[in-house]
Amino acid sequence: MPGNGGRAISGHAAGRSGRSVPLRRHHPVPERCAEERSLHRRFPAPRHAAAAAPLGRAGGHPPGRGFVDPRHPFITTLLPTGDSCRTKGTGQEAKMISFKQLSLEAKAAVAAGVVFLSMMVSRSYLSEKLDLRMRRWLMRLQTALFANALMLIGSLHVWRSIVTTFSKASVASSFCFMPWKIAVFMFLALAHSSFFTLLFLVAEEPYFFSLAAYTCLGAYIILIFFLFTLGSVEQAYKLLAGKGARAGTGNKNRPAMKPVLAVLLTAVLTVVGLLNASQPPAVNSVEVPVHKLSSTMNNLKVVLLSDIHLGPTVGKTKLAMIVRMVKALKPDITVIVGDLTDAEAEIIRPAVEPLGELASPLGTYFVTGNHEYYTSDVSNWFELLKSFNIRPLHNENVKIVSPQSSEDWFCLAGVDDIEANVLRYSGHGMDLKRALRGCSSEHAIVLLAHQPVAAKWALQERPDINLILSGHTHGGQIFPLNAGAYLLNPFFVGLYKVGQNTFVYVSPGTMYFGIPMRLGSRAEITEIILRSS
Repeated sequence: MPGNGGRAISGHAAGRSGRSVPLRRHHPVPERCAEERSLHRRFPAPRHAAAAAPLGRAGGHPPGRGFVDPRHPFITTLLPTGDSCRTKGTGQEAKMISFKQLSLEAKAAVAAGVVFLSMMVSRSYLSEKLDLRMRRWLMRLQTALFANALMLIGSLHVWRSIVTTFSKASVASSFCFMPWKIAVFMFLALAHSSFFTLLFLVAEEPYFFSLAAYTCLGAYIILIFFLFTLGSVEQAYKLLAGKGARAGTGNKNRPAMKPVLAVLLTAVLTVVGLLNASQPPAVNSVEVPVHKLSSTMNNLKVVLLSDIHLGPTVGKTKLAMIVRMVKALKPDITVIVGDLTDAEAEIIRPAVEPLGELASPLGTYFVTGNHEYYTSDVSNWFELLKSFNIRPLHNENVKIVSPQSSEDWFCLAGVDDIEANVLRYSGHGMDLKRALRGCSSEHAIVLLAHQPVAAKWALQERPDINLILSGHTHGGQIFPLNAGAYLLNPFFVGLYKVGQNTFVYVSPGTMYFGIPMRLGSRAEITEIILRSS
């Protein structure tokens, strides 16, 4: 019968005497499955087994494998290729086969999901049970593994696009193809290794390996973007042009044009990005009217630093250059709004020494960013900064008093970064109420908050804040990450007016994080001139 999914005997078979032997139909039963699988192994289908197919079709059965049953030499047994004995035999075996059949990309996605789940578990349930050193190593290792699992999906696409596809083109014979494969492999290996440099390669000055690895990571991001974009354009063209245009001209080199163009564009933008990032930060002067600011404090100069990221690719030399530029501006106040570092205080202490040369008349102040909490070493950083006469504002405020009159002052407040709440970092977390305790509504309020999201939350709770200084976004740092940074933050970069008397300024960052490149953004030191209004 059709669709019985089992062993079928249909029609008639001729015996040696020429007499017709009627054939009976058999339905599969579970106890016969092992026996029939054994027969398949002992008597595999001959090449001419297709001759038995009409027999199966004559009885209304789908075509399948045929073999001669030794117990009935005149009867051909048919087992359909999708027979139930194979699918129902062992459910566990079927599951294993289906997992093995997953593509490498799918397996990488599964691995990323497993690591991400472990990150959620460790952050939610284990963070308070582990000591800081163990938590730091676990967090960085998980981050590196998660990033590498996701990158593996892109790396497989890169390899197939610029190695496998290129090898099929006739133009490949004119190149040294093996060195090309080695170069692509080394490029991908360096990009993948970049996240592990935080574990092993952090010192007073960057290691060359770290710079090379993070440069490859930046180029990797750009290359993935161009391969995806050019591939999408190609597919759209094929759909619009129709099947007639898809036949092509038979040019064997045409498939290689897309990866070659992507590689060339990536190389050009990588060089441009490296050159931009190697330049000193631009000095951007911004005038901000501050409601309720006393006239005796008019033209007060505040220098804003953000996102220096001392670590694998930023060291003492870069920081010393920044300090020299700040001193040349002669600010009244210097503020650092988070992400000063990516490493523990003890390891990178020599690189921080130039900060001791900052000497603003009304003080130098610091608030934490998300990367300070990734180091799991915030307390030691607070002590180190205090030794350089830099005051951390740990959900607290200070009164900035006018040099001309002790009656004229404004409130400078700072909040912990919101990532401390996510990580359940003991004793830390954004607490605006505590940070503004004692700030009078009759005086101007300036708030330091690393993330623009924190600025938005602060204004929802206290709309009387006059100015908020933030960072975090890096202005996107490199193309094509700009779009993501823009979409994920309520304030992206530059000066924003919110309501009648409130302004938010977001710095694009004084240096860069990891990747020593800038595309579509520029590092800056911001000189903010406060105007009384």
